[in-house]
Amino acid sequence: LSRCGPGRPRTRPALVVADKGYSSTKIRSSLRRRGITAAIPERIDQINGRPRRGESRCRLDRVAYRRRNVVERCFNRLKHNKALATGYDKRARHCQAMVTLACLRLWLP
Repeated sequence: LSRCGPGRPRTRPALVVADKGYSSTKIRSSLRRRGITAAIPERIDQINGRPRRGESRCRLDRVAYRRRNVVERCFNRLKHNKALATGYDKRARHCQAMVTLACLRLWLP
């Protein structure tokens, strides 16, 4: 979608990957209305309630959900850097520099 006027053009993700905490019907219907695919596993109480209401189970894109794990582990390793974990940097360029340094520390042996 292009934007008329100044500013950044709006973008829409093709896929949203989240954990079970975001599997409410309100979130799913909001994503569906916007034409965004959701890769969110269902909680047990939602799975058990579907046959009672006559609904089918939501399909989970397992490949996309497994890729989420890689991102989560990367964030976890980056948080080992104390300056990133606390978030005390006031300026965006300082925070960006710390992220770059932490990534370099992970990448280099």
